[in-house]
Amino acid sequence: MAETRHSSWSENWRAGMCCPLKLLLMPVLLDYSLGLNDLIVSSLELTVHVGDSALMGCVFQSTEEKRVTKVDWMFSSGEHAKDDYVLYYYANLSVPVGRFQNRVRLVGDISRSDGSLLLQNVEEADQGTYTCEIRLEMESLVFKKAVVLHVLPEESKELMAHVGDSTQLGCVLQSTGEKRMTKVDWTFSSGEHAEEEVMLRYHSKLRVPVGNPQNRGRFQNRVTLVGDTSRNDASIMLQGVRESDRGSYTCSIHLGNLTFKKTTVLHVILKEPRTLVTPAALKPEILGGNQLVIIVGIVCGTILLLPVLILIVKNTHRNTSSGTSTTLVKSLENIQKADPEKHVYSSITTRELIEEEESSGRAEATYMTMHPVWPSLRSAPNNPPEEKSAGGIPKPEQAF
Repeated sequence: MAETRHSSWSENWRAGMCCPLKLLLMPVLLDYSLGLNDLIVSSLELTVHVGDSALMGCVFQSTEEKRVTKVDWMFSSGEHAKDDYVLYYYANLSVPVGRFQNRVRLVGDISRSDGSLLLQNVEEADQGTYTCEIRLEMESLVFKKAVVLHVLPEESKELMAHVGDSTQLGCVLQSTGEKRMTKVDWTFSSGEHAEEEVMLRYHSKLRVPVGNPQNRGRFQNRVTLVGDTSRNDASIMLQGVRESDRGSYTCSIHLGNLTFKKTTVLHVILKEPRTLVTPAALKPEILGGNQLVIIVGIVCGTILLLPVLILIVKNTHRNTSSGTSTTLVKSLENIQKADPEKHVYSSITTRELIEEEESSGRAEATYMTMHPVWPSLRSAPNNPPEEKSAGGIPKPEQAF
């Protein structure tokens, strides 16, 4: 009786334990029987510029250690477009295909089920959907992951900054986020044949800007890592730009054995001193051809007309002076005609005036206006003799 109970209990336990296992295996068996044995992960989006690199991750995470037997990367430019091979991996051999040759390579660790792909020198035609397929040994399940790549116009690789300003030098490795950078190096070169100078190094969580001992670390305290390292952003900020900072800046991002590089050329502009703009400071080049002809014509016309203007001014002044002189002469003649007696004066003082002056006590000089006299007896003998007054003084002639 006890054995019967024990056997029935064990059967019930087995049936209860097997039911969940059956529920888990049913979808897998159903998918395999229907051919739906693909495990698809939601697609990711990535945006890059023409000429940059794009790191598209494809990692199959599993608690069981299974060897990857095959990796395929496919590309589709649209919904109804045909899929093209980008790269395939089989039997420890990685082979790029088609127009992606020399631009793609498998950078993941296959032993860890990592089939990540690096696409370099991105072109505008590379925009589309990239699908990764990973097949494991003794496993019918296929792991799929899609990445939608958006391509933007090429970003300028040259920067311009004024002396004394600050400028940011960008360096970002666009990736889907499976890999993190472990090391960053920033170097500077002032010319083609100049020696590269290490200006900043980053390792783990240590950020140490260093300089060339010969230059006494001229980048010391002027370079700061401002990018988000968790997103593979190694951008830096250069403060207090100097004239000697013009040159090429190269960023190297290390993700394990993978190295990504980007070079930026910096042009430094000198700040011109502020001065007052005067006509003498204007250069002839800023005048157009028509303006120059007009100015020359005005100058030549002024030079030719200057003598004429001088003659006109002289004639006007001469006419004014002669008119003034004529007016003065005429006025004097009119005065002489109107009162001709006033131009003869005599200093002879009369006796009556002398007596009056003596009586009044004044010593003022008195002038007597005389009429014009006739010629003397010597010059005119026919004239009668002059009559004398009682005082012996000849009487003045009466005017006729």
